Amino acid sequence: MEKRLVPYSVYLPADLHAKLTKAAKSRKASSIVRDAIRMIIDDNDAYKAGYKKGIDDASKVIFECPEAQMVAVKGKDMGAYLSDQIKMLVLK
Repeated sequence: MEKRLVPYSVYLPADLHAKLTKAAKSRKASSIVRDAIRMIIDDNDAYKAGYKKGIDDASKVIFECPEAQMVAVKGKDMGAYLSDQIKMLVLK
């Protein structure tokens, strides 16, 4: 662990604060937050991979939804159209 830690306040929504408090029972909350911040700032591949997998999973669910395949928008079924829109989040 670092020798010198500097305090930093972060405002969290109440539901996220409750989840962090619950998760902190087995591990210190500061450590959880510190690790998450470090992973994002350091452009960690694990963060990117998890984010991309979430986008891919959401895209697949929408693409395969039978109800979404019944409606067409701009010549594409709604599932394919929305799936393409979600995949663009990876590029941002």
